[in-house]
Amino acid sequence: MEQIIKRILYFLFPLVWLTLQVGLVQGQTRINSGPVNTILFKVTTSESNNVSYLFGTHHAFGKEFFDALTNAGKALSSGEVLIKENLSIPGHTAEDIINARTGTTSWEKYLGKEDLTYIEDLFADSPTDFNKITPTEMHVFLNRHFKQQICLNKAPEDISLSLDDYIASKAVEQDIKLYGLETTTEQIALINKDVEGMPRKIHKRRLSTIIEKIRARHTSDCEETDWYAQMEIDYQLQAPCTNALMLTDRNEKWMETIVELLSKKNCFIAVGLSHLMYECGLINQLTALGYTITPMEAK
Repeated sequence: MEQIIKRILYFLFPLVWLTLQVGLVQGQTRINSGPVNTILFKVTTSESNNVSYLFGTHHAFGKEFFDALTNAGKALSSGEVLIKENLSIPGHTAEDIINARTGTTSWEKYLGKEDLTYIEDLFADSPTDFNKITPTEMHVFLNRHFKQQICLNKAPEDISLSLDDYIASKAVEQDIKLYGLETTTEQIALINKDVEGMPRKIHKRRLSTIIEKIRARHTSDCEETDWYAQMEIDYQLQAPCTNALMLTDRNEKWMETIVELLSKKNCFIAVGLSHLMYECGLINQLTALGYTITPMEAK
């Protein structure tokens, strides 16, 4: 249990505006309307011979899932650079940041007696002080725990921290350079800001609900992981992004680094699937800059 808690908390949380000129050459997005049976896309441009790839991750998945994606593995191996949301830097992990805090959360205000006992048992051997975790962060952690341990029934021998970080470990094995798009500190701040001002009663309700799902092993609530595993994705490229803080602003900031690296290297870009989707997604932003985005079979 200690290893499970540590690896989930370690990556608890597994913005530049680009003004497009009217005369900009448009690329192509070879995605028809409706679901697309892939999470892997080739990224090319007529301005260079570089071949890069865009891969939409789900942070709860790991080794078993990626190892089955033969073509995605080959695409990673062909890259010179892996671009991911953030990097694991010793001394600056979520665990380090949380434990360095001086303030604590009065959990009796957010959890009933039985739920608090459950959390105390869950964190009994954890190196992270759960009393320094915010209610928002606790909800993020418990959701990840539910998806990995209940929905995916992750094997004890699978020590991959998340899909993103398993991909990073594969890149390190192949001497592929890693780039992070933001820091863990920035990610934690965003997660808390996203629900800033949420009433305590809503926090209590959310925490009670997810703890009940974990305890009862509600696999009927695993639609999200089932949907991702099937890779039948409707990218909704014409739909507006409804969360500026978590999607629009971050995508625009990330694009500065992504475009700079794409112009120089063959890249493998692995970010959360939602960052590929909708009008503000990386697929549309790269297409608008003249890149051709081609769906590829991941398996």
